[in-house]
Amino acid sequence: MTSHRPDGDAPAAPRGLSAFADLLDQPLTRYVPGKSPRSTVSLLAKDLGITTVGQLLDHAPRRYIRRGKIQALTDLVAGERTSFVARVESTSTRRMRSDPRRSLTDVTVSDDSGAYLKITFFNAYSAQKDLPVGALALFTGKPEFYRGNLSMAGADYALVDTPESVSRATSDTGELMPIPVYPESGKLTTPRIGKVLQQLLLTADLDAIQDPLPPDVVAEQGLPEPGQAYRDLHVPETVAAYERARKRFRFQEAFVLQAELVRRRAEHAAHPVAPRPAREDGLLARFDASLPFALTPGQRAVGEEISREIAGTAPMNRLLQGDVGSGKTVVALRAMLQVVDHGGQAAMLAPTEVLAAQHHEKITAALGPLAMAGQLGGDPEATRVTLLTGSMSAPARRKALLDIASGAAGIVVGTHALIQDAVQFADLGLAVVDEQHRFGVEQRDALRDKAGQAPHTLVMTATPIPRTVAMTVFGDLDVSTLRELPGGRQPIDTFVVGLAEHGPAWERRVWALAAEHVANGRQVYVVAPKIGDDAAVPAFTSLRESVEMQQEDPEPATVTWLTELVAAQPELRGARVAVLHGRQDAQLKAHTMADFAAGNIDVLVSTTVIEVGVDVPNATLMIIADPERFGISQLHQLRGRIGRGEHAGTCLLVTRTPPDHPGRARLDAVAATTDGFELAEVDLGLRKEGDILGASQSGGRSGLRWISALRDEALVARARAAAETVVHDDPQLTEHPALRAAIARVLDEDRQAFLERG
Repeated sequence: MTSHRPDGDAPAAPRGLSAFADLLDQPLTRYVPGKSPRSTVSLLAKDLGITTVGQLLDHAPRRYIRRGKIQALTDLVAGERTSFVARVESTSTRRMRSDPRRSLTDVTVSDDSGAYLKITFFNAYSAQKDLPVGALALFTGKPEFYRGNLSMAGADYALVDTPESVSRATSDTGELMPIPVYPESGKLTTPRIGKVLQQLLLTADLDAIQDPLPPDVVAEQGLPEPGQAYRDLHVPETVAAYERARKRFRFQEAFVLQAELVRRRAEHAAHPVAPRPAREDGLLARFDASLPFALTPGQRAVGEEISREIAGTAPMNRLLQGDVGSGKTVVALRAMLQVVDHGGQAAMLAPTEVLAAQHHEKITAALGPLAMAGQLGGDPEATRVTLLTGSMSAPARRKALLDIASGAAGIVVGTHALIQDAVQFADLGLAVVDEQHRFGVEQRDALRDKAGQAPHTLVMTATPIPRTVAMTVFGDLDVSTLRELPGGRQPIDTFVVGLAEHGPAWERRVWALAAEHVANGRQVYVVAPKIGDDAAVPAFTSLRESVEMQQEDPEPATVTWLTELVAAQPELRGARVAVLHGRQDAQLKAHTMADFAAGNIDVLVSTTVIEVGVDVPNATLMIIADPERFGISQLHQLRGRIGRGEHAGTCLLVTRTPPDHPGRARLDAVAATTDGFELAEVDLGLRKEGDILGASQSGGRSGLRWISALRDEALVARARAAAETVVHDDPQLTEHPALRAAIARVLDEDRQAFLERG
């Protein structure tokens, strides 16, 4: 890849471009003339969504090759780190004899000298894909003698157009220049991307870029100017140069995000609400006195935090996270009662009718006489708990709407029906959102808009969030965490059942265990990743048989197929089996879950619709087919459906993948611990950071590029402290137009929506 360092003689930027936003938002076509580069620009737009100068400059190399001296294969010396350009002649992959779970990929290459060299990669899924026969690449590594022949164990590599394209060797200091390797897609190889970038660096005046970071912050952090940082990112003369650029963009990304989160927090706090302090003689005090159990220390501490905020004049905006069964609902109910004690109303938004009905039933039962306003036996200060869902009859719906509008219902539980135009609250003081990730921004905003003034907001999640992610994504919320589990929760043992490496007896044991649980009066979940249909049911009579026939990539198990397999097991003959999935109408789903909860169903074959569902204390076994198709947090949520009664739970992760499949690491992690917070950290590591701003949920192209959600807690905290100072002095960022432009650019519409999820 030929490179030229921009200097003072580079062409000037087109007229009229003087501001930070102007240059970085300009179309690439304005700076990349010529037929060949223009075709690459078209591919950048089509395959990667890159259309502007800033988007291409921000397309950072995923790694750099630190080269040795460029040599011919005939000149290689054993034990000496070197680089060479060669063409792939053949590739092959085999299992290791010593450990069949691991694989080796042999790549044989040759160059113009006529010599050949074998390079062996260990567990290299990427090498198989990146280095097809005929590919020309720059390799860097250390050859050694093995059985009398020179070979290489592993190597850095980057695809190139021609051997001459790597001729740029040394910087002015004599150091071998690192070669950037870019994230690629289809025909968009590193050489093609690099050529367009080199032309852009020559034609765009990067020194005209206005810095989004205030000068005092730049000086305090010891950062290079943005133009120089971009040059050092894409054309680094030394390793130290790209490290300086990396330092700048890591801090800049953290600072821009934190500035927006701090600004949102300040804006939210600027709308005062009526104070609602706890009353010594109110419903909350009566409820606490009637509790048949002691609150955990965590529930007490979080409850005190929430109580203080509800008693204040700034609207609470709090995220309550706690593992499955940690008692979040009790904390939310106590907050609701404090609002009701002052004549206000509290609404709880649940993602499904089944869960809304369960919350309504549990809250009503927990309050007892305190929820029986106007009824015989009701407490004189009692309120009313009202349920509102889409499937209610017209008379029941009219009654619920009247109770909500009149204020007779102090606590309202419902689904999306709560946010319809017909719903009017008398005085909505607290909005509680259960399983916050299940709702869109507009839905939560619509509930808050039902209040005359900004209500207190409490969003709850049973998906534990690592501290850095909470600070990065939910930085405009206060975060409370419940770590202890209330007494009475039973342990859950989780096992990975690998059908690829074990015989049919293992699958037989899975179904036999299900029969044992049913025979003992317990109930069983069987979970599939897909629904399926009758026409698509495979002919295999067992999961193990499909492994033998479909080899590497079996079709995902379906509810339809698993239902047939359950029915075919002689041990389960006579068991009451039912099906549950998302295509069924709401009434049928609610009826099925109610029957399962009542003990009228022995085995429920389902998709993940049971992930957030009713409590079934008698369910003690969960069999998850093809669990590698789920994420760690989803598997943890699913198994949280069992072990909720007096009997211990067992979760079987029945996988058909080979032991060295990348997904098996997730399964081993889930089997190793039931600590959701520990799993959240493991999940981040296995996903290589992933997209913690949620592009996978929102459809955006990418998320945070620089921040490590595992390692950068100190960096994020430092950036937040700097951002708080800036926003405190200038809440609307009026004096920081470049920072406002950076926020608008980084937090596009999709990511703005994700941040609003709190």
